[in-house]
Amino acid sequence: MSEQQELQPAFSIEKIYVKDMSLEVPNAPQVFLEQEQPEIDMQLASEGKQLDDGFYEVTLTVTVTAKLPEKTMFLCEVGQSGIFQIRNVPTEDIDPILGVACPNILFPYAREAVSSVVNRAGFPPVLLSPINFEALYMQQRAQQAEAGNA
Repeated sequence: MSEQQELQPAFSIEKIYVKDMSLEVPNAPQVFLEQEQPEIDMQLASEGKQLDDGFYEVTLTVTVTAKLPEKTMFLCEVGQSGIFQIRNVPTEDIDPILGVACPNILFPYAREAVSSVVNRAGFPPVLLSPINFEALYMQQRAQQAEAGNA
């Protein structure tokens, strides 16, 4: 392999896995008799960390809560993780890759895991809409810059 090939930027998926998954149905079995449509709330969190030289783990945590006015129908949380190899990329470009590109790869897996586990619990599958991780990343950076100026 030539020296120029070795210095080419490289990005690859090494492993995708479910790191954590939980489901709570605190008001079963009475909740299954409810006719009312629940309000669905979704929260996202993403965290990236370096494992080894050129290897990073990113975990996308998706928390979905279905609530009725008086009670919770279910709470589902999935931590979808991946190990990514990132080499020969400028240091300032690593953070956007971990905050945008990797969550974009992980989200379809997390969406399927949430839908599947909620369905197995006896509820209709939850179909999560696509997420613009670039916009979320930019919003998070703006908030961090504001907090830094305060």
